[in-house]
Amino acid sequence: MFCMVFYHAFYTLAFLFQLPWGEALFRFFTPAEPWFAGLFIFIAGISSDLSRSNLVRGAKLFAVALLVTAATALVVPEELILFGILHFLSICMMAFGLLQLLRRRAGKEDAPFRLWPVLVCALLLVVTWNISDGYLQIPFLLRVNLPQSWYQPWLAPLGLPGPGFASADYFPLLPWCFVFAAGTVVGRLARAGRFPEFLYPSRIPFFSFLGRHALLIYVVHQPVIYGVSLLVTALMGGMGG
Repeated sequence: MFCMVFYHAFYTLAFLFQLPWGEALFRFFTPAEPWFAGLFIFIAGISSDLSRSNLVRGAKLFAVALLVTAATALVVPEELILFGILHFLSICMMAFGLLQLLRRRAGKEDAPFRLWPVLVCALLLVVTWNISDGYLQIPFLLRVNLPQSWYQPWLAPLGLPGPGFASADYFPLLPWCFVFAAGTVVGRLARAGRFPEFLYPSRIPFFSFLGRHALLIYVVHQPVIYGVSLLVTALMGGMGG
């Protein structure tokens, strides 16, 4: 959350307010953005394995995601979010909630941790990393170009955006669902208390606060950033005058 807020602040300063120093900061941190997002999604997967209400949580989050879409369409249509990280996480939570329900009915709710599902998720993440660009690949070994007919605007949530699709925040199910899935597997270690002891106590209350209020912070941080940016640019304009 901490990294994401700063990244979005630099994006706002760079592209909504066209400040050169904001663009320089944004360009500097852009290579790290997939790591910020991946860590966020991975932790969300771990947290989902600790919850028994993922269907409800996912449905509530999906409602919030739809509100974000409506708000961006009305207020900043040039920054419209059609399938952002909230949409993505809500679908993953509901899908995982259904899987948990099936596990309970099959009596396999407390399946032990296994490393191989994490490795499979990592491999599938690599293979599908460029699916939105039209191909699958195993780096340095194999590349498979996908038919252009597969790419349609309505398939954008899956990772197959068609011509004309645009979303200011875009996290398709492929490849990111594999990061979330790996988190749910690792979450079994957290639930069993098998993480190192120093990870369990709250060492930095500020970051613990961010984690407990992640959804609220995600919803309000962009309007706050926009307001602060307006103030900063107004002060800079006054100083320049």
